Amino acid sequence: MKNLIAELQWRGLIHDVMPGTEEQLLKEMTTAYIGFDPTSDSLHIGSLVPIILLVHLENFGHKAIALIGGATGMIGDPSGKSDERNLLDEVTLNKNIAGIKTVLSRFLNFNSSEANAALLVNNYDWMKDFSFINFARDVGKRITVNYMMAKDSVKKRLAADGEGMSFTEFTYQLIQGYDFHHLYKTYNCVLQLGGSDQWGNITTGTELVRRMNGEGAKAFALTCPLITKADGSKFGKTDGGNVWLTADKTSVYKFYQFWLNTTDVDAEKYIKIFTFLNQNIIESLLEEQSQAPHLRVLQRRLASEVTTFVHGEDSLNKAIQASNILFGNASETDLKQLDETTFLEVFDGVPQAEILKQDIKNGVNIVAVLNEKSHFFKSNGEARRALSANSISVNKIKVAEDYNLSDKDLINNKFVLLQSGKKNYFIIKVI
Repeated sequence: MKNLIAELQWRGLIHDVMPGTEEQLLKEMTTAYIGFDPTSDSLHIGSLVPIILLVHLENFGHKAIALIGGATGMIGDPSGKSDERNLLDEVTLNKNIAGIKTVLSRFLNFNSSEANAALLVNNYDWMKDFSFINFARDVGKRITVNYMMAKDSVKKRLAADGEGMSFTEFTYQLIQGYDFHHLYKTYNCVLQLGGSDQWGNITTGTELVRRMNGEGAKAFALTCPLITKADGSKFGKTDGGNVWLTADKTSVYKFYQFWLNTTDVDAEKYIKIFTFLNQNIIESLLEEQSQAPHLRVLQRRLASEVTTFVHGEDSLNKAIQASNILFGNASETDLKQLDETTFLEVFDGVPQAEILKQDIKNGVNIVAVLNEKSHFFKSNGEARRALSANSISVNKIKVAEDYNLSDKDLINNKFVLLQSGKKNYFIIKVI
């Protein structure tokens, strides 16, 4: 087997690893799992690292299991949380589980016939019939309260101000540990992966596997660092909230722009973590970036690779096309190919004015549009001077003083894009 640990180390994807894990992965095809909490019907880019870990596993010949926490989602993981999480009702939970299955299926082929084909499981399937008495007898007696209290996720909550931790959340690490035992027994799964905040839960799982399966049972743990920005701010957040992996929550254009706007320092780290480019290519890109940082070669490649991985090449091309409309030499045809959502996102913050559709049905002179209809310019004279200087464009096409705006100019049957000079935009919304 190729050395997966060495690959993950140079990429900066290892925080803690249990002794013996590397030897196990080098010895044979190993089954490993990562859990995903169904707190939403999609996943945001904070989940990209565990997804990428599963893909690396597959690429190195190992078997990946993606576990959706249908049961644990009813409780809430206290790791890294300062307050008790609201419990989800069954309808919401089922909707979230279905959404996450759809997202994960874009990255892992759960219908493959290969020996190391990925599996998708839901811990509700084996927890739903588990009685409290049986759980307390068969699982609870294996792990002491002292052991559970020593975990950071528990200690931090008990030491912090607030209401402390409910018994429900306190049992979370036992339930997650039982998941590991179940997957060990059912699929010979011997490795659990997760974020560094999961180390306590994961090691409880390895301990439970050993204690419930006899002296020869072996289980391993590996965690990756929680991704942060160089300035210490939270990764994956924008002014509009989380950056999601589905276009209905975060458009492909905004997703692409998120990566494109990464700082040089962060791009150097992210290109290793979030892409599958090999070491030679990445070193070449880093060298190219150092020679000409103004070209933002690293950010462009990062944005292209991650957007293709998450949304596909066609969507990437549309995102690049949308970006070029604002920053490059786009045409009227390019503009008219944008859907309404992307159009408004590309020109987010650009001032707007409304014109009645009946006013432009027979055509309205561009001078009137620039001044009295929109107030883009303060006077007819100012508008005429700009037109005479050939600095006014309608939908990226230069126009003169005799131009009449009509419904043939409409983008999505609703918008007209005015432009003065290179960067001064204005949107006419026809109602």
